[in-house]
Parts: sequence; C-alpha cells; structure tokens
Amino acid sequence: MKYAFRKSKSSMIYFKRVIAMSVEILAPAGGWEQLIAAVRSGADAVYLGTKAFNARRNAENFSGESLTEAVKYCHGRGVNVYVTVNTLVKDSELALVYDEIEMLAVSGVDAVIVQDLAVAELFRRHCPPMPLHASTQLTIHNLEGALAAEELGFSRVVLARELSIEEIKKICAGTKIEIEIFVHGALCMCVSGQCYFSSILGERSGNRGLCAQPCRLDFKSGERGYALSLKDMSHINHIGALMYAGVSSLKIEGRMKRPEYAAAAVMACREAIAGKTADLTNLQAVFSRSGFTQGYITGKRDLTMFGHRTKDDVKAAGAVLGEIASAYRNELSRVPVDMKLNIKEDENPSLEVSDGDHTVIVFGDMPEPAKTKGVDYEFVLKSLSKTGGTPFTLRTLTADLDGALMFPPAKLNAMRKQGLEDLLEVRSRIIPKEVSGQFVQPPVKKQKQIPKFRVRLENQNQLFEGIGQADKIYIPIDEINPSLIDKFGDKLICELPRLVFPMKEERLAKRLEELKKQGVKNLCAGNIGTVRLAKQMGFTLHGGFDLNILNSIALKKYESLGLADTILSYEINLGDVAVLDGEIKRGIIGYGHLPLMIFRNCPAKEKNGCGKCTGQKEISDRTGARFKILCANREYSTLHNHIPLYLADKKVQGIDFMTLYFTVEDRRECKKIWEKYLSGAPCQGKFTRGLYYRKLI
Repeated sequence: MKYAFRKSKSSMIYFKRVIAMSVEILAPAGGWEQLIAAVRSGADAVYLGTKAFNARRNAENFSGESLTEAVKYCHGRGVNVYVTVNTLVKDSELALVYDEIEMLAVSGVDAVIVQDLAVAELFRRHCPPMPLHASTQLTIHNLEGALAAEELGFSRVVLARELSIEEIKKICAGTKIEIEIFVHGALCMCVSGQCYFSSILGERSGNRGLCAQPCRLDFKSGERGYALSLKDMSHINHIGALMYAGVSSLKIEGRMKRPEYAAAAVMACREAIAGKTADLTNLQAVFSRSGFTQGYITGKRDLTMFGHRTKDDVKAAGAVLGEIASAYRNELSRVPVDMKLNIKEDENPSLEVSDGDHTVIVFGDMPEPAKTKGVDYEFVLKSLSKTGGTPFTLRTLTADLDGALMFPPAKLNAMRKQGLEDLLEVRSRIIPKEVSGQFVQPPVKKQKQIPKFRVRLENQNQLFEGIGQADKIYIPIDEINPSLIDKFGDKLICELPRLVFPMKEERLAKRLEELKKQGVKNLCAGNIGTVRLAKQMGFTLHGGFDLNILNSIALKKYESLGLADTILSYEINLGDVAVLDGEIKRGIIGYGHLPLMIFRNCPAKEKNGCGKCTGQKEISDRTGARFKILCANREYSTLHNHIPLYLADKKVQGIDFMTLYFTVEDRRECKKIWEKYLSGAPCQGKFTRGLYYRKLI
C-alpha cells in the first residue's frame, strides 16, 4: 500500500547549532598548515599575507594561486579571509601595489588590512567594493582616531594593544565603525606603527614588514635585564567583558608561530565566548615568554608585564604539540544545513541540501518495493545526519517518503555525500571584485630649493639666544604659555602629544580651546586622531614625522585632510624625498637623538612604579651604549637613539625645511648645534646619517 509521509513541523526533529557568538574569532595564518589548524579549530576568519606589502614578510605567506585556493577553502567552510597590505610603501612601489590590488580582487578575499593611507587611497580608487580595515600600525588608540578612520572610509579599525577595557568601551560607544582588538599573542614594547628601532639600528624596518626584533635582546635597566621585552598578552578570559563593550572582532597575533599555537588560541577563545573560563595551560605551553600578562587591559602596567623566552618555555611546547594537533585532525562540522528528501514511486529519489544561501539537488537510483519494512523517517535521519568528516552539520530534515518502498542505506549515504560535496563546491566558488581604472604613477617633481631651518624643543629651558631666526619653532603643548605665544607669534607651533588616550581626549580639547583664545594658531599632529581634532578646531595644521609619510599619494592625502606642511618619515631616503609630488611644504628631521620607540609601560620603571622619577632615565645594550628615555607627564615615555642624527655638513636639497629636533640637549648645546647648522660645520664625536643615505628594505 502506498503512502506519503511527512513529519509535521511540530513533531519534526531539528538539529540546530545555536550560535551564541556575536563576535568574530580572527586567527593568524602564516601558511597553509596554520590556516587549516585555525579553520578546523573554529576560527570565524583568518588574516594572512601575500609575498609583498605585509608586516610579516618572513612568514610563509601566500602567492596568487595559493591565495585563491586558501579563499576557496575558507569560504567553503564559512570563514572570511582578510589580507594584510599593511606596510609603508615608496613611490617606486606604487605600481606594484596596483598589481596587488588586481590579484586580491580576483582572489575574492573579504577585506584588506592597511596602514599606509596611500594604499587605502589606491584601493578606494581602483577597487571600491573591497572593505578596508585600519591596521594597528596606524596607531589608532582613541575615539578621535576611530572617527578619523571611519571618515576615511575604513569599515573596521584594529585598536592599539595598550588600551584598557574601559578605554576600549569608550571608543566602541562613540563610533559606528567595527572595532577589532588583539586578545592574545606577542606584545611589542613599542606602540605599533611608532617603532623605528630595527630600521635605524639595522636597516630592517618594522613598518615595512622586516622587523629584526632587537627589543628582545638583553637591554638593561639598572640591574634588571630584558627591559624591552614584554610577556605575551592574553585577554582571553576578558572576552565576555570585551563583547559587552561592543568589540566586533577578537584577533590572535602570531603569523610566525606554528599551527598548534593558532589551534590552541582559537579553541581557548571559543571556550571564553561560550561563557567558560578558558584553560590556557596548553596555550601557555605551546608558546609564552615566562607566562602571560593582562597588564594593559586591566590598567596594571607594572614590572610583572615584562618577560622573555626561556629554555623552559621552549621545552614545555614539546609536551603538548601532539595533543593539540589531534584536536584539529578532522574537519569541524559547523556549517548548518537543511535537507529535503523525497522518495516516491516511479521517481528518482531527490535530496536537496541548503545552507540558506546556496542550494544543491542530487538524485539517486530508483527505489524498490519493500519486501518487509519500507523507508521511514528514523531510517533516513540516521543516514543523513552522518556529516562527520565534512564542514557541515544537519540542522533540519524534511522527508516526503513512500513507506511501501525501500532504499538501501549505501545509496542514501552516497546521495548525502554527493550533496555535501556539491554544496561545498558551490560555497567555495570565487566571486571576484571589480577593478576599475588604470594606475597612473605620480609625476616626478624635482625640487632644488635650499631648506629653511626649524627648531623643535623639549622644554623651555632649551630656549637659546638666536632661536628667533628659525623659520618655525615646535614646543610641546604643556610647555606653552602666554609669554611664549607673544614672543614667537606665528612662528610658534604647538606640538600635540604623540599619544592621547581616551580618558584624556576631553582635557586636550579644552586645553586647545584655551590656547586658541590666547593666540596659538599652529598645531603639529602626528596621528590621524589629532589631525582630525586640530582640523575641526580650526588650527593651521602641521604634520609630524610620526604620520609615517613615505610617498606622494600619502602626502596628497594628508594635504586633503588639512595639513599645511609636514615632516616626512625619517625612514625615507633623500633621493625619494626630492621627487615627491604634492603642493604642501615638506621637511625632514635634520638633527636629533631620534625617537626610536614610544611606550605606555616604561622600561625604566621601578618596582614601586614611577616613584620619584624625574622624567629622564636610560637603558643600555650589550655594548654599553646608553639610550635616553624621556617621560611625557607619566602618560607615555620615549626611547631616543644614543647618538645623534647629524646633517649640518651635508648639502641637502629638495625639501622646504629641516628641523633640528632637540630632546636631551641643554641650552648651551642647542645653541652650539644651531650655529653649526648655520655654518655647515662637521660633527665632532659619534653621529649617524640615519636612513637618508641608505636603502630601506
């Protein structure tokens, strides 16, 4: 006897994967093994680099073909792919950036992570559909910075690692842009995007993806060793608070680390998102530097944050690698699918498989009359729910069955297998993004003018006789008073703090209102956040070296943001300076103990904190060289090179001004150096030419 049987909605058995996550787990993928480990462990997205223009150029990375395969693999399993194009570029490399844009558009990646505003501008011009994420290398650490990124067309911002949970919460509450934060991995001593240590000491720029990590060497602060090496951060057990704060993405650092590391970190994040206290034992064993720190997110920035990799840390990894690897040996079945099965007389059985966006249908051989028991719901459910070894899990099953027919389990299993394979193939299809327009190389604009001299002071005690001859005078905001404003007038440029953390933004704005009333007209800003603030308040805006401008497109972009002139990055070669296109005046730092690193947790801090520190400390390297550290009102501190940059005896052309950047010099030294630059005298003693006459790699 024939019959059609369909489970009613009330009695149908549903298999539902309840997705409680409202936040993304973003994992590192330095190569194929790391990518597979991250995806199978439950990452929602991965970030990776190609062979060029990414901040981990020494990782395995992905070429054009392998990148496309990586995107197919990830998309089939519901995982997004973000590509790092997050290094600074030179004019000579802009055409290669355009080639990169074409490759990424064809590969179907979901977003790119960008530091250089020139790279962002090229993507906007030639591939508008590509979402842009503002790299942590852009040093966005406050609400103004996040708002600036939003106005620049970024859809997401990766915040600086140095922020507390309350500061992150304030930024999330004040902007619509997606907020991504690092929850686990290595901590650079320096705030990202502001480290020039590796490039000045060894010509390997961290801003261009080749950091040699000199900070991990044994620098001394008094008797304390490894003063520039922080433990790895782990904020995984604060994920609940971060989700509540409004964070969109939880990022794991570690593209240079092994696959087991990525797997362990992702699995720990999943535990925390599920509301559990994550067990970090395996994660700490696979990689740590004397344990983990939560110092920044909790605001407890003390000496417990410091640590370095020991032999015991290395030995611990061997004991857990096998256990971790076994946890991601197989596919993670996590993409929910709905199935509809029809088995009727005189029809080929059909199985429809859908993920909600994609649907495939497969057909089987003709059924046969049942000799004893025919097909029923429990029979087909048992077969079709066997999705292990695939990325899929059965969510709902609707069956229209003729109970007078029989269908062999092997054939039903084959239909299930084929349906899931077809669905995976459909999900994995690349959807390229359109690239429009042709790249036009910025014109060469050779300039031969002789630069004027500007002076930057650390404090009023450095004011020397004759400083009034300078074209402009930069003085930090906390050193400016009405007498200086009256004395120097339009020559005075108020230097804004290099770091303005969220709870101090309102105070800065009020102080600027006061200075504006007192007659200050010029501000120097070295971050997109303070650039935005200064422009909105109506000041004449001057760019700092810390904007990291290396090319013509970035120069023009900052011009459009309101800069009247700017100091270029001191990682630039003078040959590249002279040919930059753009209308605004540009200059360089021509003298100074260059600021190499900037810290929120001072490496010279003592056990009792800042104590009675005068604001000047020093650390030493293994050769005995002593690097000065200057503190800015206990908000942050800056490490300066132990020998000065000196160009007085060099004929420098092609720039509008040269800034003498005084920091640790007293008034007498400042005057002496000023006079040497006026006369072109050679330097006496040790000095450096910086990177101006070297090739930055």
